[in-house]
Amino acid sequence: MSQSNVHNELLIERCRKGDQKAQMAVYKAYYAAMYNTAVRIVKDPYEAEDVMQESFLAAFTKIDSFKGEVTFGAWLKRIVINNSIQHYRKKQKANEIPLDVVEYRVEDQEGFVPDHELTNIKAQKVLQTMKMLKDNYRVALTLFLIEGYDYEEISEIMDISYANCRTTISRAKEKLRQNLNAMAYE
Repeated sequence: MSQSNVHNELLIERCRKGDQKAQMAVYKAYYAAMYNTAVRIVKDPYEAEDVMQESFLAAFTKIDSFKGEVTFGAWLKRIVINNSIQHYRKKQKANEIPLDVVEYRVEDQEGFVPDHELTNIKAQKVLQTMKMLKDNYRVALTLFLIEGYDYEEISEIMDISYANCRTTISRAKEKLRQNLNAMAYE
C-alpha cells in the first residue's frame, strides 16, 4: 500500500473519531474537485458551494458507513453528485431556474492564438454550449463525459432505465454537435 493511501486511511480513521483537524485536511484535499462536480450540475457557483458544504457535512456525519470498497474520493463524489441532483430537482420544481444567457467571443489583437489557448477556448466553448442543452441532456453528458460514470451508474443516479440513459446520452451528444456546428457558422 502506498504512503498516500496509508495517510488517507489514517485521516479517515481520525475523522471517524471526530478529529476536526483531520476533517479540515480531508476538506482541503477534496474541496476543489467536489466543488467542480457540484457547479457542473447545479450551474450556479454559490449554490454549488452550499451543496458541496452540505455534502462534506453529510460525509463526516455518515463516515461510519464508508466501508472502503471504493476510494474515499469516489464515495464523497457520489454524495456530492446525489446532493447536486437533488438540489437541482428541488430548484426545478420550484421554477427558480434562471435562463442562462451565454455570450461567446474571442478576440486577439494580433490574430494569433497559441495552441494551448486555442484548446482551452474550445473546451470552454463546449462547456458553455453544454449549459444550453436541456437539463436532462446536460446532466447526463456531465456525468458521462466529465465525471466518467458508465450508463448503468448514470441510469441509477438519474433514476431512469438503462435504455433511456443510452438514448438520452446519444441524443445529448447529437444536440451538442448540432449546437457547436451552428455556433461555428455564426
